[in-house]
Amino acid sequence: MTKTTTGVAWAVAEETVPEFAARVERRFAAYRHHVLATLRADGAPRLSGLEADFRHGELWLGMMVGSRKALDLRRDPRFSLHANPGPGTDLSGGDVRVSGRAVEVTDPEEIARYAAAARPPEPFHLFRAELTEAVRISTDAPHLVYESWVPGRPLRTVRRTSDDATPHPG
Repeated sequence: MTKTTTGVAWAVAEETVPEFAARVERRFAAYRHHVLATLRADGAPRLSGLEADFRHGELWLGMMVGSRKALDLRRDPRFSLHANPGPGTDLSGGDVRVSGRAVEVTDPEEIARYAAAARPPEPFHLFRAELTEAVRISTDAPHLVYESWVPGRPLRTVRRTSDDATPHPG
């Protein structure tokens, strides 16, 4: 739950921007399956389905053993995770994504503790997310509201309409 050179645990978002973190978590909780972006060996993006889990101040990414996304993350830990937008076009709950680096969990006790709580199909790869950014885009007619949080910086909110030449803070 401490800051590292590559990102921070989800608990840091919960502590520093609690209302924003709660909005992000609610958006991910609204649907079970989300879209994970990883990098293939040739540098091209790969999009895969994933169930994300916020638990114990961490964002956990679990996946089948030997899956392409797990192999991608082992080679290059950078990722973005986009919350399932759900049905319709109203952006109910906002459009949310988090980005960072995935750290593979190899400690058998930590894996067992997670498995006891989450009950994933076994065996599985488990990664802990170290966040570098969280973004939420929502509507507040007539504005599009863009909220962005980067560890070590305050939450940034920009409101704009399609008529705006430049975005307006707050």
